[in-house]
Amino acid sequence: MTVPVVKALTQQYPHCKVTIVSKSFFKPLFDDIPQVSFFAAQVDTKHKGVLGLYQLYRELKKERITHVADFHNVLRSKIIRTLFVFEGKPCRSIDKGRAEKKALTRPNHKIFKQLKTSHQRYADVLEGLGFSINLSNLTPMKSKLLSERIISHTKLKESIWIGIAPFAAYKAKVYPLHLMEEVIKEITLKGFKIFLFGGGKREVEILNTIENTYENVISLAGKLSFKEELEVISMLDLMVAMDSGNAHLAAMQQTKTITLWGVTHPYAGFAPFQQPEDYCIVSDLKKYPKIPCSIYGNKVIDGYENVMDSITPNRVIEKIMSVLNK
Repeated sequence: MTVPVVKALTQQYPHCKVTIVSKSFFKPLFDDIPQVSFFAAQVDTKHKGVLGLYQLYRELKKERITHVADFHNVLRSKIIRTLFVFEGKPCRSIDKGRAEKKALTRPNHKIFKQLKTSHQRYADVLEGLGFSINLSNLTPMKSKLLSERIISHTKLKESIWIGIAPFAAYKAKVYPLHLMEEVIKEITLKGFKIFLFGGGKREVEILNTIENTYENVISLAGKLSFKEELEVISMLDLMVAMDSGNAHLAAMQQTKTITLWGVTHPYAGFAPFQQPEDYCIVSDLKKYPKIPCSIYGNKVIDGYENVMDSITPNRVIEKIMSVLNK
């Protein structure tokens, strides 16, 4: 979710150099953004522990950093931030809004209202450093040409391409697979090509089974690198995902993104970037008025384990067709 914010920063401040500090896995997310360099934090080896973080700080000093924007605000980033404060550098950190999120997710006396988006919270950090940015004014991304290796899996694009990412970190955020298969079956009958996204041995097995069951369905799980998956996602006409990382990977590339929500809710501020509100399909709030149960889906109220059953396949299919028709 930081990616669109960093893009806005570089577009609106073209002379600003940005150094992203994170785990090496995330480097492909920033490869196409001018003015951005990526510094891989090796938090499991040489940058582990307090002494390792001090080493990381010393290495970052060589980047001639003038401002520090802490988008994470966890123990590691606090330590790095504090070291730069001692050096006299301006530093700001994200306000995660814990109190208002607690009020949104508590089962009783819930304050049910839209909270500030995470994207805006990141933008607020930059504004605190003197970099005011407009998130609604992003230059559209250029279309990419897929490599021959990717095309060997996807084939050439000759029809509508729809991505489906049916998994999430927590079970309570996953649309039941038998219902998702109904969606897949109906969509393939319309002549569209579906690409399935996922990771992990069990997910790969499930997606391969679905691929072998239906025409025009290709599972990319375990077949492409992260960077290659991003390239395919950028070519999709539509992504259907849970409240999960794949939704954000699609939205950050300006791919139309429909999301399905279980015990979480878009009001917490984690809806995909610049996607219309009606692209979020939420479980039945009349039947389950205590939604959201938690911010991340890791806590479930008794009786709320199967809230996503209240989202019918027809509702998902109708939304897919409506978005494609636009």
